[in-house]
Amino acid sequence: MAMFRSLVASAQQRQPAGGPAGGDSGLEAQYSCPICLEVYHRPVAIGSCGHTFCGECLQPCLQVPSPLCPLCRLPFDPKKVDKAVHVEKQLSSYKAPCRGCSKKVTLAKMRVHVSSCMKVQEQMANCPKFVPVVPTSQPIPSAVPNRSTFTCPYCGARNLDQQELLKHCVDNHRSDPNRVVCPICSAMPWGDPSYKSANFLQHLLHRHKFSYDTFVDYSIDEEAAFQAALALSLSEN
Repeated sequence: MAMFRSLVASAQQRQPAGGPAGGDSGLEAQYSCPICLEVYHRPVAIGSCGHTFCGECLQPCLQVPSPLCPLCRLPFDPKKVDKAVHVEKQLSSYKAPCRGCSKKVTLAKMRVHVSSCMKVQEQMANCPKFVPVVPTSQPIPSAVPNRSTFTCPYCGARNLDQQELLKHCVDNHRSDPNRVVCPICSAMPWGDPSYKSANFLQHLLHRHKFSYDTFVDYSIDEEAAFQAALALSLSEN
């Protein structure tokens, strides 16, 4: 993760005044938001560290008392977040090839183009599904934790999915100083059910903005394999 932040930060900072570095190659990546990984949409820049994000992507960070830059983790003043006017001008000036049909498209219109490009849609449809390389012989756990809905650690409100939990805590517990256990982390196989976050809202915004299930096709066999590996590691130590 530290290497990823470094690469994105260097890509944002190495733009010469006369034009993009390296021509068309990698141009889309150079003008992509570090949060959503898409071409900037209504970009804004943090005054203190200079990092740029989509306005909508950065918005959740502005709803907590002491926001941190999602990229470098440095605190910043939410009043000193401004439109990245120079980036907007570059988005309207520079063109890059579509990753599907290779047609050159203005960066400002790349999102709209990609959403309707048949080649991109075909690539997405042909993405391989996850299949375990080696089937495990471990027994299936008798009780698999619920990772779909969660209980608010502040007030006990139940049946909240990940996004609902985030909205509920921002709306109702923004000023609550209590240290609480993250119900999302504690439901994961690597989670510590006794660890209390010092700033739970910041934790939610930076660690759980996206759904776990969106990025990981986690099966019962994988969990059994993880538990077996963990037990083996503990026995060796």
